[in-house]
Amino acid sequence: MDAIIVQDLGLATYLLKNYPEIPLHASTQMTTHNLAGVKQLENLGFSRVVLSRELSIDEIKYIKENTSVELEVFIHGALCISYSGQCLMSSAIGGRSGNRGLCAQPCRLPYELYENDKILDSGYLLSPRDICAIDFLPELIKMGITSFKIEGRMKNPTYVGIVTKFYRKYIDLISQNIYLNNSELLELINKEINLKNIDTNLSDKEELLQSFNRGGFSSGHLFSSENKNLIFKEKPNNMGIYIGNISAINENKGHLSLTLKNVLSVGDKISINNQIYTVSELMINNQNFDTVANTGNGKNVKIGRMKGNLLIGDKIYKLESTALNKSILPTFTQNKNFKKVYLNAEIIIKENTPVSIKIWSDEKFYKDIKVSLSSEIPEKAQNQPITKDTVINQISKTGDTEFEFKNIFIKMDDNLFIPINKLNDLRRNAISELEKLVIKKHVHNLKCKNISNYSYNNSERQTPKSTPSISLLLNTMFLNFDYTSLKNIEKLYIPLKYFYDSSFYEIIKNITNKFNTYVYMPNILKDFKNLPNFSNFNIKGFVISNISQIDLVKNLNLELIGNYTLNIYNTHGIEELKSLGITTATISPELNKHEINDIINSSSNLCNTEIIVYGRLPLMTNNYCYLGKSNKCYKSCDKKCQKSTNFYLKDRMNFDFKIVPDNTSCITTIYNSKITSIKYDEVAPSSVRIDILDESPQDIQNIIDTVKKKKKFEGNEYTNGQY
Repeated sequence: MDAIIVQDLGLATYLLKNYPEIPLHASTQMTTHNLAGVKQLENLGFSRVVLSRELSIDEIKYIKENTSVELEVFIHGALCISYSGQCLMSSAIGGRSGNRGLCAQPCRLPYELYENDKILDSGYLLSPRDICAIDFLPELIKMGITSFKIEGRMKNPTYVGIVTKFYRKYIDLISQNIYLNNSELLELINKEINLKNIDTNLSDKEELLQSFNRGGFSSGHLFSSENKNLIFKEKPNNMGIYIGNISAINENKGHLSLTLKNVLSVGDKISINNQIYTVSELMINNQNFDTVANTGNGKNVKIGRMKGNLLIGDKIYKLESTALNKSILPTFTQNKNFKKVYLNAEIIIKENTPVSIKIWSDEKFYKDIKVSLSSEIPEKAQNQPITKDTVINQISKTGDTEFEFKNIFIKMDDNLFIPINKLNDLRRNAISELEKLVIKKHVHNLKCKNISNYSYNNSERQTPKSTPSISLLLNTMFLNFDYTSLKNIEKLYIPLKYFYDSSFYEIIKNITNKFNTYVYMPNILKDFKNLPNFSNFNIKGFVISNISQIDLVKNLNLELIGNYTLNIYNTHGIEELKSLGITTATISPELNKHEINDIINSSSNLCNTEIIVYGRLPLMTNNYCYLGKSNKCYKSCDKKCQKSTNFYLKDRMNFDFKIVPDNTSCITTIYNSKITSIKYDEVAPSSVRIDILDESPQDIQNIIDTVKKKKKFEGNEYTNGQY
């Protein structure tokens, strides 16, 4: 094992403590989007960090220049519209958690965008084009990025072969010409990338598009300027390569005519109006209608045996190329090169002495492990004695295993004979014993403490030990409401953005003088340089939404509350957060009441716990504005986000998902269509949290009073979530 990629902070610290010899990589699911986050993970003991895909090339460079930890960057494949680790949409809608690798990809479904009752846009509005970072490779290689990541979730071997071959070629090309400046390297790449390949009649660029694309490729978030080409709203899956429009149809014969814009062959798969066909008959559209196996760009052709709802003018796309498939096939059917473990062997063949073998390896996990085995005594040779070359040849036959003998030392007497099968048995048994010993050496017989005081089979309901206090989060604030009139709340959370707005100065000042008030930090905060001056307010602490924010505010010596966005799933995570200064942990809303009780009971001596019992759950945090159709703000935008209007996405089931754009960092939050409301009488956290979004000020006190009575709201607009 080379390393373990980890999202869960609790699992990470457990592995670092108990398996310190195994390198740990921080998954992109940890939402590491700034230098402070990278430094925090580096200090914890991670050897590599997979950065968030929303970072620009300049931001990546800044991080690289200020840390010694290895960095991994996405360069090709599907993009999530949400910051990884901050998406609960699949979990909330279908019960399949993206944070646990089960994403149902609701982002690839159609939506309509509304401003109040007016439709602004429609289509696959949450579906980004795949990223292709070929133009950024020179700069990324020169800055010293350790690893490039290709997204390949549920992709077939052909895709893997094509894409990895492509990037291997251009990484090597850049490395061999690293003395050139970036402009010269890009010129070299663009010259090579458009050359036609003999085997496929496609250029490297076309091969990459043919393997999989959603309306072409995008630069993702790598440019520091805005990307208005991020989303492809026409189709959520593979687009293929455009090969032409139907110019004529002979329905009786099943013939389609077109002028080719690219090469086409018998056996290729094509798409017309989302109907998929295999080309079984291809004819040159001449006087004789000659049948051909393939033909190229500019040719007038007929495709035979085509039936269905087809119209003149329909576009045809080639989804799969037989020539390309054949060219890439050897890379994954014949090439069985494992990453090898190199072995050394010493074989002693002496007269009147059992044949013996000793094997060992100098590689990391095999160091100090030696295997010695012996076989039967060799016979005197009657005809042809065994030779050293024969012994070496048989011992070297490790086949398709990960082992390969690098050095074989032989001591043997002359004129002896050993059956070949005995040598083979000796080799196999020695390697098998080596595998057993290395596994035994690295197995940790740890006694895992019982972290659960709750029995899932226990029919008796656990009685809460105390009445939790109530915390109130004001996602939305109003200038004309007196928040000091609220009752029965102990903590009040105010989002960071309101501390920048001078019109809320007096309101916040009055709130902080009456309530224990906390600054609610956003999930994403790239700019740490211009935080507001909190000394004017009686602030009690901060709600930390990303581990990068801990050191940012720790020197203020105020209370730190860990937000659910830290994905708190277990006691080990809470234990680590406590060591970082967190005093209250907000448990993930993805857990059910039994799992919540487990954590509460086992964490009672570690940290206070909080659960969200009311509010619209934020489903996505996007580095994208659906109103400006860009991933960054730009001068010509009409700034709809600054208007006091209601924006929402409507899905195919007619559910409305409120979106809240924030132009301070070009972040859009998508909220659940239903309000979570939980009757929490079966659990006993230290506090329960109410999240206010678009509820009127007059309704807030009623919500507080209902929650205080441990009751929940009923009706079609409410949900129990995962509880």
